[in-house]
Amino acid sequence: MPSNIISIAVPDRQTTSSESRCIELVNEFSPEVQLQLRRTADIPQQDNLVAFLQKLAETLQLSGIRPLSEATYETVSKCTTPEDFGGYGFGTETPLTASQEADVVFLYSAFIEAVKSEERARSKPQPLRHRPKGRRPMTMAEKVFAAHDVSQRGYVRPGDIIQVDVDWILASELSWQGIETVYSSVGRPGIFRNDRFWLAGDHRVEPELYDQPKVRKLMELSERAQKDFKMTDFQGFNYTILHTEFVRERAQPGMLCIGADSHSCSAGAVSCLSIGMGSTDVCIPLVTGQTWLTVPKTVNICFTGKPPKGIGGKDTILYILKEFKRNTIAADRVIEFTGPGIKYLSCDARFAIANMCTEFGAITGIFESDERTVEFIDRRRVKKHRNSAIYYRADEDAEYEASYEIDLSKVESFVAVYPAPDNVLPVSEMAGTRLDGTFIGACTTAEEDLIIAAFVLKAGLDRGLELVHRGRRIVVPGSKPIRHKLQELGLLDVYARAGFKVRVPGCSMCVGQGIDQAAPGEVWLSSQNRNFKNRMGPGSIANLSSAATVAASSFNMEITDPRPLLDAIDMTELERCLGYLPFTSERRQSKVETVYSEPYGMEDLDDPESGVVKTEEAGAQSSVASGEQPTSINIIQGKPLILGDFIDTDAIIPSNFIAGNTGNESLGAHCMEYFMPEFRSRVQSGEDIIVAGNGFGCGSSRDVAVNALLGAGVKCVIAKSFAFIYARNQPNIGLLGIVIADDKFHTLVKETEKAEITIDVGRGVVSVAGEEFPFQLSEMEKSLIAAGGLTEAFKKFGKGVFDTLCRQKVPTKGSITDIEAVEF
Repeated sequence: MPSNIISIAVPDRQTTSSESRCIELVNEFSPEVQLQLRRTADIPQQDNLVAFLQKLAETLQLSGIRPLSEATYETVSKCTTPEDFGGYGFGTETPLTASQEADVVFLYSAFIEAVKSEERARSKPQPLRHRPKGRRPMTMAEKVFAAHDVSQRGYVRPGDIIQVDVDWILASELSWQGIETVYSSVGRPGIFRNDRFWLAGDHRVEPELYDQPKVRKLMELSERAQKDFKMTDFQGFNYTILHTEFVRERAQPGMLCIGADSHSCSAGAVSCLSIGMGSTDVCIPLVTGQTWLTVPKTVNICFTGKPPKGIGGKDTILYILKEFKRNTIAADRVIEFTGPGIKYLSCDARFAIANMCTEFGAITGIFESDERTVEFIDRRRVKKHRNSAIYYRADEDAEYEASYEIDLSKVESFVAVYPAPDNVLPVSEMAGTRLDGTFIGACTTAEEDLIIAAFVLKAGLDRGLELVHRGRRIVVPGSKPIRHKLQELGLLDVYARAGFKVRVPGCSMCVGQGIDQAAPGEVWLSSQNRNFKNRMGPGSIANLSSAATVAASSFNMEITDPRPLLDAIDMTELERCLGYLPFTSERRQSKVETVYSEPYGMEDLDDPESGVVKTEEAGAQSSVASGEQPTSINIIQGKPLILGDFIDTDAIIPSNFIAGNTGNESLGAHCMEYFMPEFRSRVQSGEDIIVAGNGFGCGSSRDVAVNALLGAGVKCVIAKSFAFIYARNQPNIGLLGIVIADDKFHTLVKETEKAEITIDVGRGVVSVAGEEFPFQLSEMEKSLIAAGGLTEAFKKFGKGVFDTLCRQKVPTKGSITDIEAVEF
């Protein structure tokens, strides 16, 4: 018998099938809660299903059934929220069609399922207010890792292999195609939380392309995921660029997120640790809610000084790239941004900096929490997307791998010159460069950038600047809410008067394979984040700058210093539009206070340094490999195929060969097709061990690059260093990757290019020309390669795969991831 019978007042009429189904959903939720209908003439009969749910939510709330009442209120809120803000735009009295009612019932079932998902999720202890006595000092990033470490030790060290709970999984419609293949291969086992999967259609979908068969297939796969998982956060198509609304309205400080996109690091703008990975690496935590990580070292960039007027996040990250270059200080590191200068950078400015940490070569980037972070989070529309924020900051004695200072007063307007984002020059040195097109958009370009660019255009128009009658001008707002605001402020009209075509939210020209592409040989200036070869279209030449510089350059279609137009901006009007001043010599006194926390841990542990032995020092063995490596990879022999530095995934498997090729052999048939046409024949002739330089596998997060190498016949890749996402993709898919940074080895290989290389995995040495060079594999790498990759490990161990793979790897007290360049 139910212990809680709840009476709900309904109109004095026949209950509709949709209303009955909603009642059934509540009654099915718990046998202890049962609804009974009480018909009354006091309720208008013309009220629709949304009004019925509103009444139901009130009844559940009054009855103290909090989880169900909140789920019901969330359903009503989504139904009544305008479409431009992610809702259905239904009123409580508007007649609904049968299809619309079905959508409402589905949404209600999704939010009720979310209550169940949350209850099944691993409960976390509350964070601490003070650092426990004797606990090792940690960086901010390390504290986030420690807070998600399932062992709940309360601290981590660089080099520790840890099993972590994740808060969110992100994917685009394009990356979901790859994830879905892996998901199907492991038996479609369901996902860990239906309210923590953010799936946004942005890469290949544009209204003009919806009917194309391959685009339609991508859309159908995403729509199937929405239905199968009962997703509450499916964003549909062209509502938002993947990262834009996720950072604006979902990611919270202190969270750990995994995304199937290399720019997932964007959420670092709001002090969220978000890491891009490959499809397999994203699929398994989507199912289990967990993944594994080797705790990386952290590099601190301390901002000092005040930026000049008009200087925001994009010019700041270009300055950083200019000063340090790609894949140098950031390689395989987390970049932590701190210092007195961050108070002058809005969260939108921080977004651009965090977003381009992937171009910098970092695993991810994260900003120290401060009052601006709190203000940004507190402005969110939905309570649950702001009330889980946990604010951390580095300990004063935190141990960074290195620390660097960036004086914001030295930042000016820059241009990253084709074909590398770190080939950065002051705009003054590029002034007058003829352009064929200007593009303002892509995930890097936040609301602040779009508004400032519009003000630059208005300043130019007000001065009587005329538009040259050549070239193309395109602007793409990052989301419908941003587009709505631009429309409301009259700024879309400014863009139109300045000759810009306004497109729907999406990646657009930043992937260069939609309806808008740069033609071969065309020179463009863009506010996007990458300017690699062919990025904006085959044969295109892309240069990068801030949106303000693009806007100033659009009048004469020549690269132009934006400062004169920035100086002409009406700052009072700009503050009205933004709600804050982006360019100011002093920060106004904040009305909020940042309350910092510490990860939960063993408060009675006086000296963790003396009580714990690092896993590899203790010689812990993988439960998969059982302390031995299979004979199939004990000894590998072959001849070297020498490659240079920064071989990116676009070179390994060109984008136009990915769609339709899902197996190793079919992908391998096109491996290095443009970069090195003779590659496949050389591998087949015995040059099947790649010897490369720094940053092998940089660029896109696409893990099919590993499949392509395997399909071509590559046995092993030896490099001075690997890009982070690619380095994880290798063992996840089952390809051996070895780091040997010793220049002597690489010199010897070049001098004896035809000499055979022997790799003894058991001993951890590579032999060439009579000399031996040691290498190390982590226990996790050995386990994954021995298992045949992460997918095969999941098939064997199921949802407990990380419990198994990480067993004995987590020290306890007293014991020893570009998918965006896929072409159709």
